[in-house]
Amino acid sequence: MKKIQISLLFLMMMMGCLTAQDESLNWPVLKTYDQDHIQKIKMPVGGIGTGTISLTGRGSLEDWEIMNRPAKGFNPTLENWGPAKQKGPFFAIFVEDGQGKKQTRLLEGPPDESYYEGAWGATSNHHGLPRFSNASFKTAYPFGQVFLSDENLPVEVVVGAYNPLIPGNIDDSSIPMAILDYTVKNSSDRDIAISLAGTIQNFIGFDGTRGKAIKNVNTIREENGVNGIHYTSNGVDPESEQWGTMSFVSLNEGTTTYRTAWQPKTSRWDKKRLDFWDDFSADGLLEKRENEGANAPMGTLAVKTTLKAGEEKTFRFLISWHFPNRQTWDKPGFQKLIKATVGNYYTTKYSDSWDVISKTLPRLNALENSTKTFVNALLNSDIPEVIKESALFNLAHLRTQLAFRIKSGQLLGWEGLFDTYGSCFGSCTHVWNYEQTTAFLFGELAKTMREVEYKYATDDTGLMSFRVYLPLEEGQLWGKAAADGQMGSIMKFYRDWQLSGDDAFLKQHWPKVKKSLEFCWIPGGWDADKNGVMEGSQHNTMDVEYFGPNPQMGFWYLGALKASEEMATYLGEKAFAKTCHDLYGKGSKWMDENLFNGEYYEQHIQPPMSADNVAESLIGAADVKNAIDFTSPDFQLGKGVLVDQLVGQVFSHIVGLGYLAKEENIKKTLESIMKYNYVENMTSHANFHRSYALGDESALLMAAYPKERPEKPFPYYTEVMTGFEYTAAVGMLQEGLLEDGLLCINNIRDRYDGKKRSPFNEAEAGHHYARSMMAWAGILAITKFQYSAVDKSMTFTSKPGTYFWSNGYGYGTVQVKNKEADIAVLSGKLELDRFILDGVGTKKLKMKTINASETLNIKW
Repeated sequence: MKKIQISLLFLMMMMGCLTAQDESLNWPVLKTYDQDHIQKIKMPVGGIGTGTISLTGRGSLEDWEIMNRPAKGFNPTLENWGPAKQKGPFFAIFVEDGQGKKQTRLLEGPPDESYYEGAWGATSNHHGLPRFSNASFKTAYPFGQVFLSDENLPVEVVVGAYNPLIPGNIDDSSIPMAILDYTVKNSSDRDIAISLAGTIQNFIGFDGTRGKAIKNVNTIREENGVNGIHYTSNGVDPESEQWGTMSFVSLNEGTTTYRTAWQPKTSRWDKKRLDFWDDFSADGLLEKRENEGANAPMGTLAVKTTLKAGEEKTFRFLISWHFPNRQTWDKPGFQKLIKATVGNYYTTKYSDSWDVISKTLPRLNALENSTKTFVNALLNSDIPEVIKESALFNLAHLRTQLAFRIKSGQLLGWEGLFDTYGSCFGSCTHVWNYEQTTAFLFGELAKTMREVEYKYATDDTGLMSFRVYLPLEEGQLWGKAAADGQMGSIMKFYRDWQLSGDDAFLKQHWPKVKKSLEFCWIPGGWDADKNGVMEGSQHNTMDVEYFGPNPQMGFWYLGALKASEEMATYLGEKAFAKTCHDLYGKGSKWMDENLFNGEYYEQHIQPPMSADNVAESLIGAADVKNAIDFTSPDFQLGKGVLVDQLVGQVFSHIVGLGYLAKEENIKKTLESIMKYNYVENMTSHANFHRSYALGDESALLMAAYPKERPEKPFPYYTEVMTGFEYTAAVGMLQEGLLEDGLLCINNIRDRYDGKKRSPFNEAEAGHHYARSMMAWAGILAITKFQYSAVDKSMTFTSKPGTYFWSNGYGYGTVQVKNKEADIAVLSGKLELDRFILDGVGTKKLKMKTINASETLNIKW
């Protein structure tokens, strides 16, 4: 039944029967969540590499992750003990209806019922305060809007939050700020007085787990029409990771009142909140309070005005931050890591948080319009909604503590995030291999990751540490190679060179790229006999070693050989290019003849028989070698159907390298993955590890065993993980299996529906897992987009419609008609010498440069 539904959905979207945007709204909308599906929504609001604050589905601001580390559930709070513990930052509204009736409410919808019960009663944030009874959430990332209403109030409110996001424009997408809009409509037939108040504690020095707030100070600042509170500290160590500044400003007309502190504790029962509520509820104005002894004083500002009957006004507030002292990887219980300060690139652009406001404010409208232009270009494309959703919402991961940019400018990342620390350090190559978002939206950032891999993580023998230490000068200390990570990095390097056309980049790193491929051929290596087939001990993303030829490593290797041949040929290294060409030919033929079993590719387990035959550097962790039975190793794939066995092939299509094996075998394998790995209802599935799909949810399993199964397969084989599902789904889309590919993506998004899980937080080994950013490749597959800045060529689908494109340096749209295409550039520029319309032909141009706001018409 689900296949029929998704097929009809796809046809309706292609025919324009479903709209991607509610035209009545000022901000774009892709998805609407009703009140039954907002409980888990937390949308990250912050720049790339700056940290983030999350807007929840009910309108609150939670998970204050701005001090260099994850901080899930951290809501800087007034009380730190007892039943009233959760009292984080909040906004409230005061309403006086002109007839003497006054009401005060949190600007939030109903709390999640799952937090009603606790040893001290309810545990949700501000559980006891009155709020709006109705809430819904609308979004097209990075825009989020919460619609609040209540039949007992004469106002309707829309809470909006966003941070600028512009493909190709890294600095403007990396601003440490949350922009908040509160649109209040007087729904009554008489004039009313309203006041909006926002409260944020000065928690500098405490990130939710580490540090302590000491002698913090709140200062009222009014400069150039900007009113706000500047948060600093006189007691926190300026060298600590939790030291920095914050600012909270109002950009609104009306009467503005402040508190730079709340009432000091006057008795054994702390009544600061009661004092604030009584004061604000009296007239919507704030009386000053003194609390000189407070280490973490509260800061509140309120804006009061009048709304005429039916009138609507938008109130804008800005929250900015500046925490410069990022330190190296911190992974408790994993291993001893070097401690040093590596800094934050974003803090080199601003002197403090107030400087962020000063420099951004004059450009705020332009930044918002540029962000809307990008989002609307994608939303108005003839691309299935679930692909837009998965690509756009997973982009949010780049704006969490998952990814960060050190002071010297390189982008690094965890695999995922646990609640208070990162999950698996070191920009792990075999995880980040999958993500396609960074390269196609922010190409220069992707190139910095390749710099880390080849300048710092690869030694003179070609061994690439698949986890890189910090500081970068110590990058090779991990000293272990991953077969998939190392081969995938070669393909990523080729992709990033092609998208950028940067020959200096190629020439600078090519010696190490070449060495990393030659590492396969060392004695005891992955292809020591140089027959084009991956063998030996292959540490990989399943956190085990595969012994013997298998499709996952095999296709990564074939892709790396093909990419290396192209680069060597370009650089005039004919002998090396021929070596790669010959090995690729042998390996491709061998895999089709030996690993393809008529339905899919399988592993041939070939134990090395002796630990002496396996180099320490080819085992994933230092203590693993002694734990492996090399005569009969556990944790192998064997004859299983691996969900991402074609990941190297998927990547090859993305970068235009074509088929790595017989086309009919590739398509048959994807059909077999759907046949064997797809589970319509997880209720009947036995899973022995982590559960990311449950109950009546549908998913693709990591592996299925229709024939025979090893006694102890690789540990994750019964699991479900979205990054792997996207990989299979994208492969299906590439091979024309549209119904199956869309079904798999739709199932993922059904699981992340706002009720059970946040749509902005696809997890694997931690929150916001990097691998799920493979989702962007769904756009590439549907549009058949490829771009090479090296030979100035662009390829696109010939299916009529309007489509979004981005190459990491600019973006725009292509409108395809019958043997005709209009190429529009909305940002950046596009250099073209050839344009290929898939299935129609190639049009040779006289080297055209299309600049922003220009369109080029091409006819056949």
